Amino acid sequence: MCNRYRVTTDRVELADAFDVTVVPEYDRLPDPELFPKRLAYVVRREGGERLLDIMSWGFPPPSGNRPVTNVRNLASPFWRTALSRPDRRCLVPVGEFCEWEGEKGHKVARWFRLVDRPIFAFAGLWRPFEGGGAYAFLTCEPNPLVGAVHPKAMPVILHEEDHERWMTADMADVLPLAAPYPSQLMVME
Repeated sequence: MCNRYRVTTDRVELADAFDVTVVPEYDRLPDPELFPKRLAYVVRREGGERLLDIMSWGFPPPSGNRPVTNVRNLASPFWRTALSRPDRRCLVPVGEFCEWEGEKGHKVARWFRLVDRPIFAFAGLWRPFEGGGAYAFLTCEPNPLVGAVHPKAMPVILHEEDHERWMTADMADVLPLAAPYPSQLMVME
C-alpha cells in the first residue's frame, strides 16, 4: 500500500497545474514529504469552482485507531457514499510515490513518477472531519512496473483529461477510472 508520497511543487504551481480558481491562505502549509495523518493538498470542488485545500491524510477508521489511507474495495459500504457523491471526490496532487522492496530490515524505497508530468493526481475521496477534512485515495491492481515491487496494489493515477470527469461525473462513469496507469508512462527510481 502506498503510505508515502511527495509533493515539492508550491501552492501557486499546484493551482496552475490543476486549474484551481480558489487558493485560501493557510497558517500552516503541508510538508513536501507525506505520510498518513499529515496535512496535504487536495483539489476539490465547491460552488462550481476548483479549490486547493489542505486536509489530513487518512479517513477516521470504522474500528481501530489507524486511519484508512487507501481505498481498495470500491463495493464496500464504507466508501460507496463518498464515491456516489461528486462533491466528496478530490484530486490528490503528487510528484512521486514510494513502495518498499526487499526483506524486513533491508527494505529499499522505490520511487515512482510519471515520465511526462512533474505533478499528477491520485483519485481521492474526502469527508469533513474535525475542523477541516480527511482524505484517502483509491488503489487498483498494479501495472507491471509497480507490481514488480508491490504486487497487491497501486494508487489510481488519473490521466489529466480525466480530472474533471472524476470530480463531476456519476459514479458509474468514474468507476472505470480505477485502473492501472500504463507502465510505459512511468519511471521507477
